[in-house]
Amino acid sequence: MADIEQYYMKPPGSCFWVAVLDGNVVGIVGARAHEEDNTVELLRMSVDSRFRGKGIAKALGRKVLEFAVVHNYSAVVLGTTAVKVAAHKLYESLGFRHMGASDHYVLPGMTLSLAERLFFQVRYHRYRLQLREE
Repeated sequence: MADIEQYYMKPPGSCFWVAVLDGNVVGIVGARAHEEDNTVELLRMSVDSRFRGKGIAKALGRKVLEFAVVHNYSAVVLGTTAVKVAAHKLYESLGFRHMGASDHYVLPGMTLSLAERLFFQVRYHRYRLQLREE
C-alpha cells in the first residue's frame, strides 16, 4: 500500500479503485495480473466499518470482475485471512468458489516465536472464480 501507483497502476493488467461517498473514501480494492496463468488477483478489498452492509464491497468486487472480463482473464483469484463469516459469504455471493485453507499461514513480519505460534494462528483461505476455460 506504500506505492499504489507503482504496484497497481503501472503494471499492465492491474488497477486500483476507490469508493467515494459524500466526498469521503469509504472503500478500496486492487487487481493485479498474473500473466503466467492468465488470472487477475483481487487484493486489498476493504470498506470503512461505518459503511459496511451497504453494498460497497459487493460493488468493488464486481468492478474487479468486470475488469477481468474486459481484459480477457480466465479467472479471478483471491486469498484472505478474514475471520468474519460475512466476508466469505460476500466472496461466494460474487461467484467465487472456496478452494481450500491453510492453517500454517505466516503474516509478513512474523518471526514464528513461541508466543506468535501460540497466539497468532492464522487461517489463509483461497478462492477462485473461473470466467472461462483456457
